[in-house]
Amino acid sequence: KSGARVNSLGGDHSIALPLLRAHAEHHGPLAVVHIDSHCDTGSPEFAGRPYSHGTPFRYALEEGLIDKSAYLQIGIRGPSSRATYRSDAEALGARVITIDEAFELGMPNVIKEIHTRIGRRRLYVSLDIDAADPAYAPGTGTPEVGGFTSYQLLQLVRGLAGLDLVGCDLVEVSPPYDHGDITAILAANLVFEFLALLA
Repeated sequence: KSGARVNSLGGDHSIALPLLRAHAEHHGPLAVVHIDSHCDTGSPEFAGRPYSHGTPFRYALEEGLIDKSAYLQIGIRGPSSRATYRSDAEALGARVITIDEAFELGMPNVIKEIHTRIGRRRLYVSLDIDAADPAYAPGTGTPEVGGFTSYQLLQLVRGLAGLDLVGCDLVEVSPPYDHGDITAILAANLVFEFLALLA
């Protein structure tokens, strides 16, 4: 309510849902850039527990927190237990840019599409550190090989310059899984880039 812009650090990706609720309450439905190796638009995974790190964007879409015409998932890859994993996300309204498509397009074209879709809308960015290849960020709970390099993630975040960024999060960093602390170093630098965008 004070007009502050929020940069949240997680924690698992379930924190994105209350953050999106709070931002949408203040700004209305949001454009969202969701950088991840997983869609996180799944159905509840555990009996009697509707919420998990695999469901936040399903609920956000169902609750009308996200402007479906301006929701991009970038970097999606890896094995899935459901053949409809990607199509389920698309049916909910996501523009899914898989890691293969991102590499084929190249980062400048991915950034161009982001700007085209977002336009002047208020933007929330959610970045799961497992979007990075585990060679660059092993300290996460669900690492998936074949992801972005550190530099590609810097390109992607820096490419958001000029958009109306109202809030962001960086999630799923788990330092105990990384004895070399390279995950934390990458995460800290990405958070710095978010702060630079907000500034």
